Amino acid sequence: MDWTKRDEQMLEDLQEWRQTLFEYETTDIENAYDKWMEQAFSLLPDSLQIQFFEKLDGWLFHLNSLLRESQLQTDAKERILRTARSMNGDINTLEDLRDYLSIDQLTFLAEQQAARHRLYSFAQGGMTGSGKTLLVGSDLVAMAVINLRAVQLMAMSFGYNVQSPAGLLETLKVFHTATMPDRLKMFGWEDLINDLQKGDEQFYYHEHERITDSSWIDEPLKHLLKASLILKLSRKKVSGLPLASMAIGAGVNYKTTRKITDFTLKYYQYKHLLIKSGEI
Repeated sequence: MDWTKRDEQMLEDLQEWRQTLFEYETTDIENAYDKWMEQAFSLLPDSLQIQFFEKLDGWLFHLNSLLRESQLQTDAKERILRTARSMNGDINTLEDLRDYLSIDQLTFLAEQQAARHRLYSFAQGGMTGSGKTLLVGSDLVAMAVINLRAVQLMAMSFGYNVQSPAGLLETLKVFHTATMPDRLKMFGWEDLINDLQKGDEQFYYHEHERITDSSWIDEPLKHLLKASLILKLSRKKVSGLPLASMAIGAGVNYKTTRKITDFTLKYYQYKHLLIKSGEI
């Protein structure tokens, strides 16, 4: 499709949003927290740190691989294509979405996936808030599954193949950056854009890179704090239900998925427009 005024306006809006990442000012509490985390990790031997993050990378990579190969993923792909064909009957494959749909239509498809997975997170968080040991213990894994799948399906909504090694690793990088603290997100964003500008898709496949690092620990720590609050408050019930702990679980999980899906949408909008404009 030809470059339009709407594309130009969207790109300008995204450039302004990108600038807010670089203008983010850290607070004294955040600076103190970063120093504390740096000191805490410095107490661990380098070999142990490397082994820990390699294991974490491997776990996320295999989890992402399982999701992309599942029947649920195939069904979701068909739903995306059916919705896209209602907008343009010439669409046969995911790649056709980029050729036949406008940026607003692609955004609509991605926002459908985002809204669905925010609802999943809200419901899952509410169940975790019941305080049952099994649900609380599996909360972090469940959230990883929901949010990794959201990133994958939003990428597919923009016409990108997540089945390839390049697509698989890209979705992991987007997920990782989306979960980074706001004060560090600009660094992850620049890494993603630098990868795009290299232009060689095989870069993702041949060059080993670590996905996770100490900056990613914030999110698991938040979930541990949430779990401790849930276990404490779940004893206080109203009409037989631990409403306070359920509200915390649902609210935190919803907010987490909203943060991840908002960032993912911005990234794939930006990528689509950069490619369409010929800048990469």
